[in-house]
Amino acid sequence: MAKCYPTVSEEYRKAAAKCKRKLRGLITKKHCAPIVLRLAWHSAGTFDVKSKSGGPFGTIRHPAELAREANTGLDIAVRLLEPIKEQFPILSYADFYQLAGVVAVEITGGPEIPFHPGRPDKNEPPPEGRLPEATNGPNRLRQVFGQMGLSDKDIVALSGGHTLGRCHKERSGFEGAWTTNPLIFDNSYFKELLSGDKEGLIKLPSDKALIEDPVFRPLVEKYAADEDAFFSDYAEAHLKLSELGFADA
Repeated sequence: MAKCYPTVSEEYRKAAAKCKRKLRGLITKKHCAPIVLRLAWHSAGTFDVKSKSGGPFGTIRHPAELAREANTGLDIAVRLLEPIKEQFPILSYADFYQLAGVVAVEITGGPEIPFHPGRPDKNEPPPEGRLPEATNGPNRLRQVFGQMGLSDKDIVALSGGHTLGRCHKERSGFEGAWTTNPLIFDNSYFKELLSGDKEGLIKLPSDKALIEDPVFRPLVEKYAADEDAFFSDYAEAHLKLSELGFADA
């Protein structure tokens, strides 16, 4: 679907550019790229393509949404980022969180992702239960991401973002990192998926679904062999995710 982006003022654009520089400094210093990326994903991933509700419009900052099981621990990211947001009151929270997600990918070695400002803030939290879960199999993954309007390729490419970060037992019930260097964005998630179980690393049921499904697996193999292909498809999928319900023509 073609996008029709809203016009924002030059003052707004300059503030976003300066904010991006501040975010780079904070996220680098605090080594918090993984949780910041998760915040951006969970903010956007509540979109429902049929009802046009949910999506990347800043509602995740509200206590009611942060209290949901799927968002356990994301209050940490909200608190970390708030001092930067306070410096840029002109920016919406919706834009701010998605800009932070872009920065989290870029500073850890990932692809550059286009950012289009102009998302408005909304106050009504979306219904619960729209986000993917660690225990999802292929059918449920397709259902959840299909609700967002995303494709099989998007599912696999976005799953590659698990190259960053780790699971925490108190938040998800699982413990461990997906890769040996969870602060570097590369294609090692896919290499580890295909390499078999390795001591100290984790494979969730939703990860195993990618190598068990006959459509997902060839994409896993492609990305494991070709990091440039992964980066290209990831950037496209991340952009889609960050703009769900935004600027639709």
